[in-house]
Amino acid sequence: MTFVQIVECKTDQVDALNNLMDTWVERTRGRRTATHSIVGTDRDDMRHVVEIVEFPSYEEAMRNSDLPETDRIFREMVALCDEPPTFTNLDVVRDEQLNKELAMRFFAVASGPDDVMIDDFVAADYRDSDPAAPQQNRSREDLEQTMRMWRGAFDLTMDVEDMMAEGDKVCCRWSLRGKHTGEFMGLPATDKVVEVTGTTMMRFADGRLAESWWQWDNAGMLRQLGLIKM
Repeated sequence: MTFVQIVECKTDQVDALNNLMDTWVERTRGRRTATHSIVGTDRDDMRHVVEIVEFPSYEEAMRNSDLPETDRIFREMVALCDEPPTFTNLDVVRDEQLNKELAMRFFAVASGPDDVMIDDFVAADYRDSDPAAPQQNRSREDLEQTMRMWRGAFDLTMDVEDMMAEGDKVCCRWSLRGKHTGEFMGLPATDKVVEVTGTTMMRFADGRLAESWWQWDNAGMLRQLGLIKM
């Protein structure tokens, strides 16, 4: 179970506290168990500093606390604060990254059995770029048309193999497998099965997909269909 520790203190030496954290990161390289750290200052009281540190589990957090560098840095941190820092220890019971959910929905619709309906989760001013079609700057309507073209030409499934999120962006590594059952790029159905992999970076805004960048094995797909030889 993911474990999160919230450390709060008050200090006039925020810059010195930041430098101290840089020192800890450097000294614990290769041995620390923390996976994510956020430091913020209270807008209503700039002396109020909050650090949020994430660990894979409580046990991993305890291993991190046992590092001699952690103890040393903590003592130096206490010296910078007006009073001893306070700790809140949390076992995470829900961790929902909403943009990831939207990304998964996109790929489910792309390969799903139902008609393409993307207006409710793709922005009206959506744009994407694809080196396989550099002349295009596709809109939401173009995206719908492209998805219908693929689904009309292939009995396909798309699986998300890996997904990472940071800020307003989600990066997905995906695989596609489909039988060529309809006309595609002027090529009649061949009943050949193609397997394609790719990566898509997505940017979200206001709860909708706003922009995408595609990198995928276009040449490999054309080779599998017999359109090019390599």
